[in-house]
Amino acid sequence: MQLAANTTHVIVGLGKTGLSCARWLRKQGISFAAVDTRAEPPGLAAFRNEFAGVQIECGALQAETLQQAQMLVMSPGVDPRDAAVRRAVAKGAKLTGDVDMFARAAGAPLVAITGSNAKSTVTTLVGDMAKAAGVKTAVCGNIGTPVLDVLDGTNYELYVLELSSFQLETTHNLNAKVATVLNMSPDHMDRYDSMQAYHAAKHRIFQGCSQIVINRDDPLSRPLLPATVLSTSFGVNHDDSREFSVIHYNGKPHLAWNREPLMQVNELKIAGQHNVANALAALALGKAAGLEFAPMLATLRLFAGLPHRCQWIATVNDVPWYNDSKGTNVGASVAAITGLGSHGKVILLAGGQGKGADFRELAPVMRKHGSRAILFGEDAGRIAAVLADVVPVERVASLQAAINFAREIAKAGELVLLSPACASFDMFNNYEHRGEEFTRMVRSLA
Repeated sequence: MQLAANTTHVIVGLGKTGLSCARWLRKQGISFAAVDTRAEPPGLAAFRNEFAGVQIECGALQAETLQQAQMLVMSPGVDPRDAAVRRAVAKGAKLTGDVDMFARAAGAPLVAITGSNAKSTVTTLVGDMAKAAGVKTAVCGNIGTPVLDVLDGTNYELYVLELSSFQLETTHNLNAKVATVLNMSPDHMDRYDSMQAYHAAKHRIFQGCSQIVINRDDPLSRPLLPATVLSTSFGVNHDDSREFSVIHYNGKPHLAWNREPLMQVNELKIAGQHNVANALAALALGKAAGLEFAPMLATLRLFAGLPHRCQWIATVNDVPWYNDSKGTNVGASVAAITGLGSHGKVILLAGGQGKGADFRELAPVMRKHGSRAILFGEDAGRIAAVLADVVPVERVASLQAAINFAREIAKAGELVLLSPACASFDMFNNYEHRGEEFTRMVRSLA
């Protein structure tokens, strides 16, 4: 495709993010074209309808097209290591993304949140806390609303962003007021050459930030920044009297700040040790953003959790069933098993597309908390190889078959947990679809 003479930007990848970038570039008066690796990408008809006359090329990326651009606006789903993209960069094209453009235009402070797990829960909590404090807040990013779509003229006082490693790859200076990497565990190893490369992408969130929040229980959350950058920390397993932690007060565990009790852990509606950590992370981020404790604690007492994240679905014959379909990587499933293990022995339903993950981390937590694993999907065999000597393993053909088998064997004192440790695309549209099907099937048992 020969670009029009005045076209300086090429959007690489459509979908929600690509459409939001197109709207933003048009609003700025910047001429652009678009490309997508798919012959019929989602959003193509909407794009052509909304941007009649804009050049678009579908199919394998063409270096000849890309290298005519000054700026490539990358959608998160497109790997910047693509050969055509690399050739364009070698010819002088620059890479940017929606978050990069947003950061340059945002007129209010940013709270920026990433991590391998719990991003959406913590982002939602911080957003709810800020709103409860009377702060006009937009919650956006990887959580659903593209960041550029909230630059709609509303005078927001705070932006709370959930960011993926893919979004951060093309973000150059976020300049957040507060930034955190909640935790790090291997994920997207089909995209990254190593854990180090994944780590480096996540830690781009700290570029230009004013304050950092660190997870004391995960050394990989700590950035290499000067000691002059303000920091606070949270942790469940590693106590620090100056920071957010769990203490025992009047014989009961409490969320605490500087050893001062804030609220009882059992007042949280969200279950599991991992959600105690999420609550502490949200408090740390909120405090760093200038929020008072009262609205933050009120939010924690009301927040019942997000769908598909250790969500209680039903209790069938005295056995509770939990939907953690958002557990799309090993670290998420380890957190879910550990967090719910205190409630009963875990019958784990897992499997799907493993994205090149190493499943060995499942073995120690299933040895401690598990009673059986029921596996399905593309990488069921790889998970079975890890767990076969740890707990009884059953391989089945489908999620429905896994549910049926779990119902037959589950007994009081156990719980059934769907936490696949895998992506869903071998059998479902996405993790939401998988979780919705699980919820429907389980409720039909009750």
